[in-house]
Amino acid sequence: MLKRLWLIFAQAVTVALAALFVVSTLKPQWLHEARLPHATVAQTARQIALPSSPAASVVRAGFSQAARVAAPAVVSITASKAPSRAGRAHEQLFGFPFGLRQPRGSPQLGLGSGVIISADGVLLTNNHVVEGASDIEVMLSDGRQAQAKLIGTDPETDVAVLKISLPDLPVIAMGDAASLAVGDVVLAIGNPFNVGQTVTSGIVSALGRNQLGINTFENFIQTDAAINPGNSGGALVDADGRLVGINTAIFSRSGGSLGIGFAIPVDVARQVATSLLQDGVVARGWIGVQTRELTPELAEALKLGDAKGVLIGGVVNDAPAAKAGIKPGDVLTRIGEHAVTTPAELLASVAALKPSSQVEVGVQRAGKAMHFQLAVAQRPKPQRDQDD
Repeated sequence: MLKRLWLIFAQAVTVALAALFVVSTLKPQWLHEARLPHATVAQTARQIALPSSPAASVVRAGFSQAARVAAPAVVSITASKAPSRAGRAHEQLFGFPFGLRQPRGSPQLGLGSGVIISADGVLLTNNHVVEGASDIEVMLSDGRQAQAKLIGTDPETDVAVLKISLPDLPVIAMGDAASLAVGDVVLAIGNPFNVGQTVTSGIVSALGRNQLGINTFENFIQTDAAINPGNSGGALVDADGRLVGINTAIFSRSGGSLGIGFAIPVDVARQVATSLLQDGVVARGWIGVQTRELTPELAEALKLGDAKGVLIGGVVNDAPAAKAGIKPGDVLTRIGEHAVTTPAELLASVAALKPSSQVEVGVQRAGKAMHFQLAVAQRPKPQRDQDD
């Protein structure tokens, strides 16, 4: 009898050990939970049930703060225009993302964007958004609407200044485009395709883009932040929500964003706005010459030797250059104290001169260095392909 009881006990222990081995191998967490005190088990259950979102005091990754700071000052602009005319040839590749144009021959109702830069209602936008408009309506992100007054435009930089009268207007903080570096994060804010205010992000892809044939004066910020029809005139802001550019153009064959967008630096837009507000016009110098880039091949063909500068292809009658004695075929090497080697440098140097001022220019003619004194004139109102 005793032997039989011992056999039953041994078998029970063996079965228990086998079960323990199976559980510890396949479901070890069962043993862990069994060993926990009741309070600890309950606490663990609560921890598992709690959501994994961070506490409210934890700063989110991303640029929501920049968008929240800048977005209220970005507005939608609806411009009623006369029937459309033939577009410029360069718009086939470099398009102005204006948006919602009507069929050619019918009145246009176009949509763009703008940025409020002062509490008294001054806005920046693109000239091509409001050019030829008979009626301009502005809508804020809070739903308020107002008719805008056109203060002035500068087609050569594609900047326009508007003004609205509303109380308690949000104002965007001004940034510094000169401090931007390739790779910096930027946000584009506008109303693409009339879907409502939209924020897209990207980086600064390049700086100082020019000779694109978009504007007369070009010094664009290139970005891969999506810019689409309706974004024109909207804000390009840095990671702190400060305005660094005015979104202007895109490189596209389809009219949509391909990741190559261009913005006017804020310092250029601000300078133009100041001139338009104070004087009603942007004062730029003009000497009246038509130029060509002096390539080594061209210099050799014209027997100009190793001359460095800008070739004068033509001189406007009665312009300052003509009155001073500059002739076609001369190589212009210097404007004041600034050496010039490309037509773009010459254009910028001349435009920076104050109208009615005097300037000395350096010229090479038939291998001989010469100097001329010019009376700088006010740059005429632009027609595309304007002279310097």
